[in-house]
Amino acid sequence: MTKRLDGRVAVITGAGSGIGLATAKRFAAEGAKVVCVDLDPESGEKAANEVGGLFIQADVTDEAAVIAMYQQAVDTYGSLDIAFNNAGISPPEDDSILTTGLEAWKRVQEVNLTSVYLCCKYAIPHMQRQGKGSIINTASFVAVMGAATSQISYSASKGGVLAMSRELGVQFAREGIRINALCPGPVNTPLLQELFAKDPERAARRLVHIPLGRFAEPSEIAAAVAFLASDDSSFMTANTFLVDGGISGAYVTPE
Repeated sequence: MTKRLDGRVAVITGAGSGIGLATAKRFAAEGAKVVCVDLDPESGEKAANEVGGLFIQADVTDEAAVIAMYQQAVDTYGSLDIAFNNAGISPPEDDSILTTGLEAWKRVQEVNLTSVYLCCKYAIPHMQRQGKGSIINTASFVAVMGAATSQISYSASKGGVLAMSRELGVQFAREGIRINALCPGPVNTPLLQELFAKDPERAARRLVHIPLGRFAEPSEIAAAVAFLASDDSSFMTANTFLVDGGISGAYVTPE
């Protein structure tokens, strides 16, 4: 493993499982000092222990908690070089617009979009002081495509993350801060497993549209995050970075 992130400080939200956990491991393997942020103390602490990093329990929809977590990271390690804003939810009550209630809508928007707004808002000033930094926001391939099997608030929230990342990437480019939106396809994570265990028909219907014929593994998405965090992507900002197994490029998939 190359040490592209040697000595850099990375804060990962939603680090306790799935893409966040896989990225914590990848960042650590590439030499970063990793701060694992999660709402769940058990999984978050375990993740931090696995990568020799720092665990911070935080609700990323809470403005004061977001301010404090970045300050703690900087106080502990001396800088904030990478922010991977990855925390998100996809609850079963978020479905068709005809059946999704306002409370479910608001909750998904808070966790998936408002948290990214807060994390960017309070990560950027630390990076401005340094004159450099990389922010990666987890959007989704659903930010660029529509689905008849809708999760309306999830799709809308990820579209918001994508648009916000693009605008911030343009706004802060000349200050040395790169901001990109990661758009994964379906990933074999606990979130997806739980959703599809309840509805195997929906899973099968989605799988058929992936040209590669399978869901992504978290480690494959983590590799993309590490690329965006590193200097290998130094000329990339305001980018829609699709890692989707070919879904967004497909008209008809192989049989």
